[in-house]
Amino acid sequence: MRAKPSDARLIDLFLDMLAAEQGAGANTLDAYRRDLTDLSAFLAGESESFAGAETQSLRDYLADLDTRGFKSSSVARRLSAMRHLFRFLLNERIRADDPAAILSGPKRGRGLPKVLSISDVDRLLTRAKALAEEAGTSSQERLRAMRLYCLLEVLYATGLRVSELVALPVSASRSDARMIVVRGKGNKERLVPLNEASRHAMADYLAAMEALKGSRAKNAVVSKWLFPSFGESGHLTRQHFARDLKELAAAAGLAPRLVSPHVLRHAFASHLLHNGADLRVVQTLLGHTDISTTQIYTHVVEERLKSLVRDLHPLSEG
Repeated sequence: MRAKPSDARLIDLFLDMLAAEQGAGANTLDAYRRDLTDLSAFLAGESESFAGAETQSLRDYLADLDTRGFKSSSVARRLSAMRHLFRFLLNERIRADDPAAILSGPKRGRGLPKVLSISDVDRLLTRAKALAEEAGTSSQERLRAMRLYCLLEVLYATGLRVSELVALPVSASRSDARMIVVRGKGNKERLVPLNEASRHAMADYLAAMEALKGSRAKNAVVSKWLFPSFGESGHLTRQHFARDLKELAAAAGLAPRLVSPHVLRHAFASHLLHNGADLRVVQTLLGHTDISTTQIYTHVVEERLKSLVRDLHPLSEG
């Protein structure tokens, strides 16, 4: 009788399928691996494994997550990972049943994203620009300040995911570019417009980078990335940018815990909707496959409509 594959082996097979058939990116795969490894550890404590786990054991795991203080959104994500895994095991005939099929998730209210006000974003941009202009004579210090300002301008102008932003190719910075091609989740491409401020910030940053290259050896390696780094990926990491952004927030007088690349992406979407943009347009710009994902912002539209009625209706009492 053939031995059943280990949980670790099943996780590898499942992730290989996600990468090959659904084009899942590295961040998505890492999240699935963390979630399923945690489930495997829980089941091992119950002397069970993926190949033989019962529905009740999976319910016990969800209850354990609640005991550990996981938010309902996190529990729902773990449940989604479980469902995908066991559906895969059923399709691959590793199991004859799907113990996760009848599980129900936690009730979730609509979570509203943290959003910075327009004035808060303006403070960040103003401070970043000032730091770039005030940078000392050190070329490296000046380049770092200009890179942060460029990242911030491009992020707020486009609403890119941070993973998309840091991995922009240097070709995105063409001086005549009015649009950039972004490769997002599932390896899908979309066009995103650039505004004047982001184009100028890119041009100034590239000029500083060229000046630094000119002061170094002529045979320096030319990177294909707009924001190159010496790390394994070859470009600036999400974590590095997030740290720099929190330092900037503190310098601008904002609470660092309220500022992140993802919060700025939310600000981009919310501010567009507040100023009258169509929800479908924002969906396209953000790269959301499903409009329901973008609908977390409908509270912005609802508030704007209420304001319009209050201010313009002839019988409104003001």
